[in-house]
Amino acid sequence: MASRILLVILFLIGFSLDVSAEFPLKATFIRDHQLWLKEGENEIQLTENQHVSSPQWSYDGRFIAYLAGNKDGEKQYLTIYDSKNNESYQPYQNVETASYKWSPTTNQLAYLDEGILNVTQTKNGRPQAFENVALGVSNFEWFPDGEAFIVSSQTDLVPTGWGPVPLFKVPLDTHLDTKKIEPFYTIQTNLEDLFAIDTAYFKWSADGNWVSFLAVPTASWSNDSNTLCVISSAGDNFQVIGKMLGFEDWIKWAPSKNQLAFISGEGRFFVENKNTAITDIPSAALPKEYTPKGYVDLDLEWLSPDKIIVARSKDHKDWNEGPIPIMYTSLYTIDLKTGEQKQLTFPKDNELDSSPQVVGDTITWLRKVEKQGIGDVWVIDRINGRERLWIKNIESAPVFFNVGN
Repeated sequence: MASRILLVILFLIGFSLDVSAEFPLKATFIRDHQLWLKEGENEIQLTENQHVSSPQWSYDGRFIAYLAGNKDGEKQYLTIYDSKNNESYQPYQNVETASYKWSPTTNQLAYLDEGILNVTQTKNGRPQAFENVALGVSNFEWFPDGEAFIVSSQTDLVPTGWGPVPLFKVPLDTHLDTKKIEPFYTIQTNLEDLFAIDTAYFKWSADGNWVSFLAVPTASWSNDSNTLCVISSAGDNFQVIGKMLGFEDWIKWAPSKNQLAFISGEGRFFVENKNTAITDIPSAALPKEYTPKGYVDLDLEWLSPDKIIVARSKDHKDWNEGPIPIMYTSLYTIDLKTGEQKQLTFPKDNELDSSPQVVGDTITWLRKVEKQGIGDVWVIDRINGRERLWIKNIESAPVFFNVGN
C-alpha cells in the first residue's frame, strides 16, 4: 500500500513539473548594452560590441526587432534577430527610427522614417526590404486584424492657433494611394478642455472594439499633463477619460473585458497625485480611484479580470525644493470586487520594486537598489508562491514573449 502511495506522489510531482516546464518564461532583455535571451533557466547573449535598445517580439516569437548602434549609442539602426538562423540583420540598410511595431498576425514589421509609414516585405520567410504605405504620419498602430493602421498626423500651428488633430484608417496595401485612406476621426482641441497637437500610445481593448491613446500637447506642457482618450473601432464614439503623465506602461486594458486602468494625476514629479484609476468603456461616470490617501502608485498591471497589481510608495507632499525624493515602491494587489488591498513584495529599505508584469500564472518585477541603474528580475510562480531571483544585472524591464497571446 505504501509503495502505491509513493508511486502516486511521484507521478503527481512529475506531472506538475511537466506542466510548469511546458511553457517556460521566455524574455529578451538588455545587459551591458547588449541583447540577451532567457528561456526557462537558459541565458544566451545575442549581440556583441553594440549599443542595443527597445527590443520587441514578433507575433510568433521567431524574430526580435531592436535598435543597434555603436558603443557610444550613436546612430541606432533598426535591426532584427532571427532565432531560427541565429543571426541579426538589417531589414533595410541604416534605417533610423524610434517607432516600429510588429503585425499582430504576421511577421511583418511597420516603422516610421521621417513621417513615412513603411512596412517590410517578406523574403525567404523573413522581413526584408520595405514598401511605403503613407506620408505625413506622426503616430500609428496596427488594427487587430493586421489589415490596416490607425494613424495620426500632428496638427499645424496657424495664426489663429493650433488646429484639430486628424486620425485616419490606412489599409496595409495603400502604397501611397491617398484614395484608399479613410478619415477615422478628428479631435477638436481647445486650450480649456482638450489641448493637443498629436497623439501617442494607441492601445486596443481585448475585443478590439476600442482603442485608447494619449492626446499630447506641446512638449513642455506634456511633461505635466496629457489627456487619456478612447475611441470605438468604427470611429463613431470618442470619449475623454482623464489627465495623466505620458508613460505608456501606465495605461493597461483589462485582459478580457472593456475596462481601462491607468495612473491618473497631473504634475511631472512623482511625489504626489498619482492614483490608480479604473473605468468601464464606454464610460458613463468618472473613473474610480483606488490609491489610499498618503500614497502614490507609479506602475500597474492586470493580474486577472478582477485584480490588479500596482507599484506603490508613500507620497512626499511636503517636498518643494532640493533633491527629488526617491520613491521606494513595493508591489500591492487590489481586488476590484471587494476593495481589499494587500502588499505583495517586501523589498529592503534601500530597494524599490517596479515594472510588474504578469505572464500566464507568473508575476514578475524589477528590483533595484536606490541610485543604481541596473536591477534584478524577480518572479512569483503563483500569487501565494515564494519569490525567487530570475535574471541578474538588467538595465530595464525584460520584454516577455507570452505563449498565450
